[in-house]
Amino acid sequence: MSDLLRWQYKDSSLNLPWKLNTLPIFTDSSPLYHTLQRPQPLSAQEESDLELAHQRLLKLCQKCAQYNVPLTIDAEDTSIQPAIDYFTYSSAIMYNKDDNPIVYGTMQAYLKDARERLFNTARTAEKLGIPMGFKLVRGAYMSSETKLASSLGFDSPVHNTIQDTHACFNDCASFMIEKIADGYGGLVLATHNLESGKLAASKARNLGIEKGNQKLEFAQLYGMSEALSFGLRNAGFQVSKYLPYGPVDMVMPYLLRRAEENRGLLSTSSLDRTLMGKELKRRLKSLQFAKPEMAASAAGSMKIEIGTP
Repeated sequence: MSDLLRWQYKDSSLNLPWKLNTLPIFTDSSPLYHTLQRPQPLSAQEESDLELAHQRLLKLCQKCAQYNVPLTIDAEDTSIQPAIDYFTYSSAIMYNKDDNPIVYGTMQAYLKDARERLFNTARTAEKLGIPMGFKLVRGAYMSSETKLASSLGFDSPVHNTIQDTHACFNDCASFMIEKIADGYGGLVLATHNLESGKLAASKARNLGIEKGNQKLEFAQLYGMSEALSFGLRNAGFQVSKYLPYGPVDMVMPYLLRRAEENRGLLSTSSLDRTLMGKELKRRLKSLQFAKPEMAASAAGSMKIEIGTP
């Protein structure tokens, strides 16, 4: 599917009989080198499989719309991302209605075309009256993306520096926050970066986005960047803690990709440890002024709290 979508972008005469209405998937700066020759059309069996897959996704969308629960569709590497975006946008056209984005797509800010794609897709959706939601991440396939592009004789689709990635993330966040302030769309900012969190929160406040606005949400991994999560929540923003689970051999590579995705994570963890240390000292100090029976009770509670992951 991704190969066919890429080729159709290069050659608009290519007919894809299975293709539904969708939003823009590519821009002129998008990586298209994965498909250097005209691909074969989907077989009858592949088209049948595609229809079954799409029906499964629509069932999820229907349930989410029924219970007003946003559905976020994650992102992968650029070789298969066009097909994922196609599924996402075609579903959004059907279920994102009445200023209520149900289906959220994911944009990876480490890609050089991310800013242009986000702006283009959001503006097109807005013109069509489709409230589009996005989850914004940095991205986690730097090595494999660069290696593949180099093997084919092309430049990496990933920004040359981490500073460029940060700038892209913050620009995309600013763009969508402005849209939300105007009553359009939705945004989940998945970041452990303190600076990005502060910039987004400040932008939202300056634009008058009210506390508890459901269209703007921040997200961090459970157990990471707790200072950022609690700070944002105490300021009145919606915050989610993301808990991956599964076999160790599957979860660990996932967590390692998250660490590579945001290299500021280690410094953030240091801040968390510093703040937790201060809080422990504060609690221990407060025990000195408590009655003996209260101190014993509090100490017992503290043991449980410290030992809880």
